[in-house]
Amino acid sequence: MGMTFVEKIFAKYSGEKEVVPGQIVTVKPDHLLTHDNTAAIIQKIQPELEKYGVYDTSLSIIVLDHVIPAASEKTATNHKVIREFVKKYGIKHFFDVGCGVCHQIVIEQGLALPGELLLGSDSHTCSYGAIGAFSSGIDRTEAASLMLTGETWLKVPHSIKIVLNGKLQPGVSAKDVILHIIGDISASGANYCSVEFHGDVDQFSVEERFTLSNMGVEMGAKNAVFPVDSVTTKYLESIGILVSQYSAISPDKDAVYSKELTYNLEEFSPVVAFPHTVDNVKSINEIEELEIQQCLIGTCTNGRLSDFQIAAKILKGHKIHPDVRLLILPSSRQVYLDALNEGIIDILVEAGGLVLPPGCGPCLGAHQGCLAPGERCLSTANRNFKGRMGCKEAEIYLASPATVAISAIHGKISDPRRVVK
Repeated sequence: MGMTFVEKIFAKYSGEKEVVPGQIVTVKPDHLLTHDNTAAIIQKIQPELEKYGVYDTSLSIIVLDHVIPAASEKTATNHKVIREFVKKYGIKHFFDVGCGVCHQIVIEQGLALPGELLLGSDSHTCSYGAIGAFSSGIDRTEAASLMLTGETWLKVPHSIKIVLNGKLQPGVSAKDVILHIIGDISASGANYCSVEFHGDVDQFSVEERFTLSNMGVEMGAKNAVFPVDSVTTKYLESIGILVSQYSAISPDKDAVYSKELTYNLEEFSPVVAFPHTVDNVKSINEIEELEIQQCLIGTCTNGRLSDFQIAAKILKGHKIHPDVRLLILPSSRQVYLDALNEGIIDILVEAGGLVLPPGCGPCLGAHQGCLAPGERCLSTANRNFKGRMGCKEAEIYLASPATVAISAIHGKISDPRRVVK
């Protein structure tokens, strides 16, 4: 019997000939990602660190991104603790304030490769499936143990095959695709499953695949992965990674899936996730005159160059509505620089946008861009839970960069197909 992607990669990393769903395996991941929560993680194992040190100085990837620059003495102290830890133990992969959001950094820096296994103390670690890696979130205690031992146990997930057929219509994006799927199967529809994307996926760039994989966890998935194809190899070559440097893993043709779902992309239209769950998805055609006070374009879900290119195309020559605040949040310093070099930042700022440091802050209400009671925010982020942007009495709506950009002009949620041809 053939194996799915996750079964093959778990077999490889556990040293087994084959594995089956539900089986417990012990693995040694290629990397462990932590961010600002590194301070809390290392405090759990301070005595052990003093006695044994870290398992491997190249295992950890540490990125300061959640509250940057530090917004309080407490945060600044945590950052200081992390920097001292990095220096004391010689951690090789450390990215300080301003480098960008951890998930963007991992892919951008070539630290996740096809066929590799990565774990991280952040739920959106599943993003690296965009380039054919297995990646998944774990809790802080597991992360602490990994720092010391270099290994952990995982349960082999069941696998879901999602087939995407046809071509997207103008004005419809990868964000609309993943929101549509989550709205269809629900926020728990893929609980502890490995999601594989198949079909006409060559139309999606790595940046678009990033968006789709990033939100895999929003349907409960353990990971969400794309096949390694020419799109993948060309992207990796563009950042200096040659085909000879990795070994891609593909599912067998006779692999058995717990569920198979097929979608016709030509039927998709722009959608918006309404408060306070990601699966509360409505077609743009169902939305009437819903006013908004804040717009956010960015985060690890849609903060890449192509996202800002789309927004700039719509906003060029226009001004945002006087009752709207538009926040621009690049996912990394490199994205910020590229957008500057292309003149995109000029367009967004001239339209009335406010550029924030590359990081996570407003997405989780940790720093900058918090909402007031009764306000609505239309965001390209991945979550719209109550209180997510700092206020339990505010509302968060999720949409594509195109939808957010056109809505910022009109001051209400609007159809991006008005301007995108």
